[in-house]
Formats: sequence, C-alpha cells, structure tokens
Amino acid sequence: MVIQKIRGEAERVKLPSPMLDSGTSIEKALLKRRSVREYGHEPLTLPEISQLLWAAQGVTERKEGLRAAPSAGALYPLEVYLVAGDVDGIEQGVYKYKPHGHELVKVVEGDKRMDIYRASLYQEPVKDAPALIVISAIYQRTTIKYGERGIRYVHMEVGHAAENVYLQAVALNLGTVVVGAFHDEDVRKALNMPKEETPLYVMPVGRLR
Repeated sequence: MVIQKIRGEAERVKLPSPMLDSGTSIEKALLKRRSVREYGHEPLTLPEISQLLWAAQGVTERKEGLRAAPSAGALYPLEVYLVAGDVDGIEQGVYKYKPHGHELVKVVEGDKRMDIYRASLYQEPVKDAPALIVISAIYQRTTIKYGERGIRYVHMEVGHAAENVYLQAVALNLGTVVVGAFHDEDVRKALNMPKEETPLYVMPVGRLR
C-alpha cells in the first residue's frame, strides 16, 4: 500500500492488488449470502477494502476497460466511495475509488459515518460498521445513448455491483447490507459529491459477530 501526498493534490492511496482466486466457490457464496446488520468491533484491513471495491467496479480487462459488473454499452455510470471510519492503514475520511488505477482519492477529511447515519434515517448498521461503501450514478453517461430507458439500465447496474459486494463479503467472512432509505442531498453533502451524481446505495461493511 502506497500513500501519496503531493502539495496541491488530493491524497491518493494505492490499493493492494486484488486476489483472483479464493477457497470460496461461487455456489457457496450464493448459499451463504445474507443481509448482515450487526458487526464485530474489529477494524477492516486495506486488502479487504481493496477486494470489495474491485468486486464492485474493478477493471477486469485492461484493453477494453471492462469491469467486474456489467454495464449497458460499457458506459459505466457508477461511482464508488469509501467512508472509512476504522480501516487499518488509512486515515478516517471519504475516499473515491478510481478503478483504472485501483486506488483511492481522498475527497473529505474525517469520519463521516455519523453524518451518513443521520442521513440514512438513523439505521443502526450505518453507525456501527467500520466502513461504508456508497455507490452513486451519473445518469447522463447512460441516458446520452439510451435516452430515458437508460435510467432503468443504471438501476440494473447498481444492483449488479451491490450483489458483487455481497458475494465478495461472504468470501472474506464479512457482512454487509444494502441501505436504500436516505436523504439524497444529505448524503451528497457529506461525501462532497459533484452535483451530477445521485447516491443510490449505502452498504455498511463489517466483521461477522
């Protein structure tokens, strides 16, 4: 793991390379997948974060830039954020995942879990998890080609990405849950999202109790 701090530029964290194999079969991951709302108190590790983000939107084919989740027209409207509260190796803050470099770019200083907890109607998993994965979308990337139908395609895509995170969490012996009830503007503000992005999913992640 390499952390780069260059004057005038955002802090970048180079993530460990993702594993491409494990002892968990896809069949076992499907069998064991559950929505987990209670977590242990231990921090997550950077390799675990690396694996989860790669599962969500990681590049799996360099030449064409294809990713782990399918995307209509390979237009990739999704953006992924890490809200780090208790992750070994990185400071608390909000980081944006950059798939092509497999790295994080810090966009907000400090622990923002309580802000997302309040924005998420005080749902306990959001407060208790050591980290949150937030997935947003820039609809225009897809609607520019597919028109209004593209909105449906974006919603399909975020489901694909979230299921990847669920299954990867099983393989890592972690738990997660999809949270869809939140105030969009409050989440956007807490994560310093650009105005063209719309938050769609909040996924707390933590160790199984």
